[in-house]
Amino acid sequence: MTITELNNQFGRADQIKFSITKGDLPIAILTNQYGSATVSLYGAQVLSYIPKGEEDLLWMSDKSLFQESKAIRGGIPICFPWFGPNPEDSKKPQHGFARLSNWSVKTTTVSSEGSVSLVLQLQDSSATKTLWPFSFTAEIIVTIDTKFELTLRCTNTDNKPFEYSDALHSYFNVSNIANITVDGLMDATYYPAGSDTGIQQQGKLLAITKEENRRYLNHSATCIIHDKVFNRKIHVGKTGSKTTVVWNPGADTTKTMSDMSPEGYKTFICVEAANAFNNIIKLSPGDSFSISTIIQSEKATNS
Repeated sequence: MTITELNNQFGRADQIKFSITKGDLPIAILTNQYGSATVSLYGAQVLSYIPKGEEDLLWMSDKSLFQESKAIRGGIPICFPWFGPNPEDSKKPQHGFARLSNWSVKTTTVSSEGSVSLVLQLQDSSATKTLWPFSFTAEIIVTIDTKFELTLRCTNTDNKPFEYSDALHSYFNVSNIANITVDGLMDATYYPAGSDTGIQQQGKLLAITKEENRRYLNHSATCIIHDKVFNRKIHVGKTGSKTTVVWNPGADTTKTMSDMSPEGYKTFICVEAANAFNNIIKLSPGDSFSISTIIQSEKATNS
């Protein structure tokens, strides 16, 4: 659909509009009394979420590629139907094909209380079946209310069961990685990337002092990102997720990434709701499953 057709069919006055961003990619812009969000229809990827009167809670690389067939570095990429490398074929796209696909608009809604929501949809096709041989319907639901909520819902439309992994790969905007700590992980067991040995986190607060890629298994609690310079706490809640991923590439890995500035790692932290590793989703024909991340900012005198 053209931008004009999208606005005619799905636009909602000043609260939901469709436009074009870099690389001529179509976007939806959601605005209400609580804040605003920008969502790319390519990848069904949230690019920005700004609570009213605040700075963006999400981070976007200044070198991110806004072009089809390439992932957008920042915001909240959708990892589906696998997280990380494909377990059977490493030549298939990292983190699946959802973030590299064009999604269609299903519905837009403005409630009587003022919340706004957008539903995007992706269905199986000949292209997806060359990568993952199943019939499915995936939906992304973006809602701005007093909190921001992002949901990925998958329905098995096949005649056989299937398994998948997923993640809402959230990049959070911070003043500097040296200024933040992450709460909510104490006593949880994590596995560093590439390790089969679990480590129990002892401290209440996680500080990022080097490259980190931690996979906290069987973890469902809310995390809080404390930023003493931005003077705020970002609450990162979730539902339908048993894995929490905390990631920052550090200086050395960042230098190998063409879509990130050498200093880019200093201004974001990823705290991700996921189902991966030993937490795999199994769906019978006709069944659905949802994973959500719920984000809220809190200004704090002592962060």
